[in-house]
Amino acid sequence: MKAETERGKGDGGAAARGASVTVDLYQGGLLAESKLEEEEGLRGGEEDKRRCSSLQEEQRSARKKRLEGPHGQDHWPASYPECGSNAQSPIDIQTDSVTFDSELPALQPHGYDQPGTEPLDLHNNGHTVQLSLPPTLYLGGLPRKYVAAQLHLHWGQKGSPGGSEHQINSEATVAELHMVHYDSDSYGSLSEAAQRPQGLAVLGILIEVGETENPAYEHILSHLDEIRHKDQKTLVPPFNVQELLPPQLEQFFRYNGSLTTPPCYQSVLWTVFNRRAQISMGQLEKLQETLFSTEEEPSEPLIQNYRAPQPLNQRTVFASFTQVGSLYTTGEMLSLGVGILIGCLCLLLVVYFIVRKIR
Repeated sequence: MKAETERGKGDGGAAARGASVTVDLYQGGLLAESKLEEEEGLRGGEEDKRRCSSLQEEQRSARKKRLEGPHGQDHWPASYPECGSNAQSPIDIQTDSVTFDSELPALQPHGYDQPGTEPLDLHNNGHTVQLSLPPTLYLGGLPRKYVAAQLHLHWGQKGSPGGSEHQINSEATVAELHMVHYDSDSYGSLSEAAQRPQGLAVLGILIEVGETENPAYEHILSHLDEIRHKDQKTLVPPFNVQELLPPQLEQFFRYNGSLTTPPCYQSVLWTVFNRRAQISMGQLEKLQETLFSTEEEPSEPLIQNYRAPQPLNQRTVFASFTQVGSLYTTGEMLSLGVGILIGCLCLLLVVYFIVRKIR
C-alpha cells in the first residue's frame, strides 16, 4: 500500500511538470511514466510470483511435516499399530463403487434442536477445537442407541484447497465437522466404547465456503480467540446443534472405519453426509488462523489437522440413496425425467407430421 501511495505521488508530480512545458515534452513524460509503471508492474509481478512460490513451498513443507515428520502420519503405526490396520479412516468415497441399501433407516438426531440450559465446554486440545455435547443428544436409526459426547473440526491452511478428511470422488472440501457418539446401551463411557467394534458412531459433515456467514458455526468460531493456545478452555452458551448439520440428512454414506487420530481404533460406524454445510470465507480464515497447537511461545499454528485418505481394502461403502453423486434432488430428477419424456413425445409428433406430409 505504501509503495502504491508513493508511486501515486510521483505520477501526480510528473503530470504537474508536464503542464508547465510543451505538449511534446508532456507526451514524452507520459511515455516515460508509462514505461516506468510497466517496469514496476513487472517487478510487482515478480514479487507476486515469489510470494506465491514461497506460499506453495510453505504448504509443501507443512504437508511433508504432517505426513513424514517424526510425529507425522506415516510414523503412527510404529507407536500405534492399529493405525496401520486394514479398516482405517478417512476414505475417498467413490460414488460409482458404493452399494445402494434401501433398508438403511433414516438417521434421527434426537435433542439436537433443543439447546438446553447448561453451557458447553470448548477446548483447544492442541490437535483440534472440541466442543462437549450433553448426553440428552442421541441418534436413532442405528443398530443401538448412540449418545453424543463431543464434536470437533478438521481443516487445512490459508491458500490451500483441502482440509476435510473424507473425500467424495477424490474431491476434498475446506473443512469437516465430526460429531462423536458412543453406544450407551452396551458401554458406560466413550473411552470404553472406543475400543470395541461399532462402539462409536461418528457423523461426518463436509464443509464448503458459501456466500454468507453461518450463524450456527459462529457459536463455535466466535469463541476461538478465548482458546488460542493448547489446553485453554472456555464456556459456550447452549445453541441449536442441529443447525450445524447439512440439508437432506436422508442422503448419506455408511461404512465401518476407525478414529482418524491415534490410537486409530477400528471401532467407528461412520455416517458421511452427501450434502455439505457452508460457512463464509471469513469464518474459514478464522478457523485457519486463530489457534495454536502449543501452550506458549514459540507458537506453532494449528493447521492441516486432517488425515490423508486410507485404503478401502475389502470394505463396502453403503449409500442410503440412488443417483449417487448427482447434484440434483429427487424432485429435481423427477422434473428432469418428465421434461425429457415430454420432449421425446414432442419430437415423435413432429416426425409423425413430417412423414404424413411427405406421403
